[in-house]
Amino acid sequence: MNMPNDERPRERLLLEGADKLSNVELLAILLRTGSRQESVIELSQRILTAFGGLLPLKEATLEELQAIKGIGRVKAIEIRAVLELSKRIHTTSDKSRAIISSPNDAVDLVMEDLRFLKQEHFVAIYLNTKNQVIHKQTLFIGSLNSSIVHPREVFKEAIRRSAASVIALHNHPSGDPEPSEEDKAVTRRLFECGQLLGIEFLDHIVIGDHKYVSLRELEVI
Repeated sequence: MNMPNDERPRERLLLEGADKLSNVELLAILLRTGSRQESVIELSQRILTAFGGLLPLKEATLEELQAIKGIGRVKAIEIRAVLELSKRIHTTSDKSRAIISSPNDAVDLVMEDLRFLKQEHFVAIYLNTKNQVIHKQTLFIGSLNSSIVHPREVFKEAIRRSAASVIALHNHPSGDPEPSEEDKAVTRRLFECGQLLGIEFLDHIVIGDHKYVSLRELEVI
């Protein structure tokens, strides 16, 4: 059964995003193919109907899945694996997230990653309202200056993650964490942009070799 490109689940996901797809379409992407008798969309619909919806499907066993015509051993295993992964994501407690209550907590997350690097790496840590880490990302690589570290990139990710606050860190390959005037200028610029956006810029920390300097503690912001 041929469908126009704009109706195919994979194409729709690329064009519109995964959140715009129905449960049937998402399952169809996972299954990939149907059979000569029915399309993958029809097979997906039949699976959901057989189990009575998405919620009952999450408890489906391999045997129950394979009992459905069109679902062989490989597809049953793939569905079961995705269902188990989804279950683990939902049962992962927020308590497993690191909590940042001091500059030292933030440094502990990146020290071993940054202290031996030969180039400067600028890393942002994004926190929720409980100061729990929700994301960590290297945003820039190279000599730190205000033209490279653009607030748009720092806060774009904060907005995407619905972060309440941001901590920035970057390394000095020399091992000396003493901040430069450019480091201070970047810090002030990010702090001011955070105020405009309503996203708190908590600190900018310079990492050396087992040493660090917090620009907030230096009262740069």
